[in-house]
This record gives sequence, structure tokens and C-alpha cells, in this order.
Amino acid sequence: MKSLSLLLASLILSIVTLSLYTPVEAVLSTKSRWIIDESGKRVKLACVNWPSHLQPMVAEGLHKQPVDVISKSIVSRGFNCVRLTYATFMLTNESLASLTVKSSFESLNLTDALQGIGVHNPSLLDLTLIQAYQAVVSNLGENEVMVILDNHLTVPGWCCGYSDGNGFFGDKYFDPDVWIQGLQKMATSFHSVSNVVGMSLRNELRGPRQNVTNWYRYMQKGAEAIHTANPNVLVILSGLSFDNDLSFLSSRQVQLSFTRKLVFEVHWYSFSDSKPWSTLNTNQACAKTSGGFMGHAGFLLAKEWPLFMSEFGVDNRGVNDNDNRYLGCILAKLAELDLDWALWALQGSYYLREGKVDHGETFGVLSADWTSSQNTTVLQRIQALQKPFQGPGYANSPLHQKIFHPATALCMTQKSTHLLQLGPCDQSTAWRYTEEGNIKLRIGFSCIKVERASEPVQLGIDCSREKWEPVSASKMHLASMNTSEGNRLCLDVDRDGKTIVANPCNCLSDNHNCDPTSQWFKLVNSTNNFH
Repeated sequence: MKSLSLLLASLILSIVTLSLYTPVEAVLSTKSRWIIDESGKRVKLACVNWPSHLQPMVAEGLHKQPVDVISKSIVSRGFNCVRLTYATFMLTNESLASLTVKSSFESLNLTDALQGIGVHNPSLLDLTLIQAYQAVVSNLGENEVMVILDNHLTVPGWCCGYSDGNGFFGDKYFDPDVWIQGLQKMATSFHSVSNVVGMSLRNELRGPRQNVTNWYRYMQKGAEAIHTANPNVLVILSGLSFDNDLSFLSSRQVQLSFTRKLVFEVHWYSFSDSKPWSTLNTNQACAKTSGGFMGHAGFLLAKEWPLFMSEFGVDNRGVNDNDNRYLGCILAKLAELDLDWALWALQGSYYLREGKVDHGETFGVLSADWTSSQNTTVLQRIQALQKPFQGPGYANSPLHQKIFHPATALCMTQKSTHLLQLGPCDQSTAWRYTEEGNIKLRIGFSCIKVERASEPVQLGIDCSREKWEPVSASKMHLASMNTSEGNRLCLDVDRDGKTIVANPCNCLSDNHNCDPTSQWFKLVNSTNNFH
């Protein structure tokens, strides 16, 4: 009778938890390379990762803040969705699946964290782990935040090692049948939860067993299992080699019984290919790693398949030289391709990571106490890419270019008759880059002109000799040869941080220590309405 009572209590708690979901009209599908809503308008995923896959199997930070405070902090920072991770064993391992939040923390001797949850989220203590997970999703829904359920690994813990037994089908902890069972259970559990818009099949496939044949075999099975259990969600497939490689799709697409629900995901960090960032100058490193990204994943966009960059990020302390070089490069690529993305990560700390209690996260948006932003400058640069540049429903204007400055994540804007400054990209001027190399206003004949170094560039109407061309390996130095001094000058930003000037082009050589990013400008296609 006791077990029956527990079962009934569990069912009641589950029903209560699910009933909390506030409807979010977000049944998504795909059209060409875009993710769209039911009206056919593009929905740009601007997500942040929120881990729930480590040993406690509870969303991080609930000992520091109420879940609603965390959800509202996500919204206040401009994110519209969360990639919420989980471990398969939360659903399929009987001994773990039956744990309550309280018993999970007690089993790990996380006394202080348990006390904190009792203070900030006491209603979660007696819920099972899946019920607590549902409660987090519910609260995100109440705050109109979309959720992508991400199967991060099988055994709860830190991810990811090359030979940790969680990497590929057939590994010690990666039984394909158990994995599919877990996907089915998760898809079924969230069948009627409208803010759950997608499910990622598996994070960072990797290891000595990985191979293309079994990738197709099992990823297709997993995709079908999810769609059968929950046809509303997007089905998101990761690649090989820690989700850095989808190149095999260039010659063979997946075969599925359903359409308009398939999305591919990719990861890109500075450490995904660290050698260029540590050995080449920044222009060369950006060119090399960007080319590698396009060859391994970016090519899918030309094939009209949606691509979601489900992890990228940097050390927010600003002390990692490779990360500092990489950030401007990846922001330029995200803007150029107008990708959907998910930043790693939200958490400022972990309950327990790799044996360390209250482990800090230097890549976290939030501070270690979960009360403030860890690096407001990085966050502001990322926020500039939370709005779409183009796509269905964002074709309010003919195709034009925005001139994006990745070091500030601002765009070139005409502030007066002649003056050009940086400003928000959603209010920026529309430009066109002509076959003659002119940079002109989209409407009219005025073009960008330069006379002397260190002087502001201006708009003029005599454009016959005003040729601008990319001159660095990164293709982000825009240089003009038509100056009264007869030398090559590149677009730059003045010391006031906003006025556009022209200066001698810098960092074009092999000097590894030179920072070129003030002179990086990226022409970004847009059809979105603008100032």
C-alpha cells in the first residue's frame, strides 16, 4: 500500500506540475534554412544553456535564487529560449529516477546547497528529479521562454571526455536502446507543453567508436522516436567530433518519415581548433577557423537546412587570449549567417562539478552568486545578435547590407548629412556594396569617401574613384586607395568609440600580438526594416 500511495502522490505531483505551464504559442517548424512559427514568420533562437545534467540532476543555481528570479534574469538579458540539459539516467535508471531533489542532494552530501534550495525553492524539495525538471520548464513557460530539451549524456556528471563511456553508441554508458527509451519518455512527458519547442538528440558525439555509419543508423532512429512521441517539437541532430563535424552530410542527407522539423546543431569554441588562435595572427586565425566551420557545418545553409549553433562562448574574465581573439570572429560569422544560437552558459556556479563543491563557471553569464552579470561588455555584444537580420516575416525592405562592427556589435549609421557613427544595428543605415567597390546608401547616390588619415569618413556624391575592398585574410578590413596622401586607409573607429574614421590598415602582417578588431567591419545582408 505504501508503494501505491507513493505512486499516486507522484502522479498527482506530475499532473500539478504540468498544469502550471502557461501556453506559449511556439509550435515551430522549418522552411528552407529558417525556423518559423505557425504564421510562417521566422523565430530566431537566441538561447542560453542552463545545465541540469550534472550529478544532482537539478537545474543549477536553485540554491542561490528562486527559479522565477532566474527565469526573469534570462528574459531581462534578451534571451528568448533555454537549452536545458539532462542526463538519460534521470529517466531510465530506476534508482536515480526515483530520487527526490532532497534525497539527491543528501546522497551527494551537498548540505549547504540543499539548505539553499530549502530557502529559495522549498516547493521543489520533495519532487522527484523529473518533476523538478518539469517545474523549471513550467516557470520558463510562465515567463514566455522557449525550451530545448538537450540530452547531454547518459550518466550524470561533467561533460565531455573523449573516452568517458558517454561519447558514442555502444560505449559503456551509451546503450542505444536505453537512449531511445529516454528520448521517448522525455518527448512523451512534454507532449502538451507548448514552450518546449525542440529536443536535441545527444550532445557532442565523440570518442574512438564514432563513425558515420552508426551516426545515420541511430540518429535516424532517435529522430523518429521523438517525432512519433511528440510531433510538435523540432528534432535537433548533432554531429561528430564533439559536435564540430557535420561534413558527411554534404553527400548524404538523413532519411526520415517526417518533414519540416529537422534542425542540425554545431559547436564552435576557440578550443575547438586552438592552434590557429595561438600561432597565427588574428586575421589569419579567423580566416582559418571560419573556413573550417563553413566546411564542417556552415555549408548546410546553402543546402537550405537549418543550422543551430547550440554552444559557443568565452571566458568572461577576459584573461584567455585565444578567447579574446575568437570572440570578434565568431560574432562576425553569427551576424553574417544570421544563425540561431545558444550561448554557453547561464550558470555562475555549479552545485558540484568534477568533485568540487560550488565550482565557479568562468563562461557563465551570471556571477557566482547568481545576482548580476559576470561580464556586461561581452553580454552587450552578444545581445546585438538576438534580433534577426532577415528571414520570413522580416522582408520589410529590399535586400541591403548593414555594416557590422564585431568589436562593439554595433553598425554603421548616418547620424547627420555627412557624419557616420556606430549605433544599434536595428536602427542602422542601409547600405549597398556595388560591383565597382563603392559603399553607397541603399537609396540615393551618396557613397563613403575618405581624404586623409585619422579624419572622419564622409558621404559624398562623386563616387567614381571611391573603391573599397577587403584587404586582410579575415576579409574584414575595408580599405580605400583613393586618398589625397596616396596611401591605403582602412575604416576604423575613433577614440570616442563611435565616430567612423580611416586610418592606416593595421595587423595585416604575421604579428601575433597585434589586435585588428577596431578595423574589422563585416557587410551583413539584411531585409529587416531599419532606420
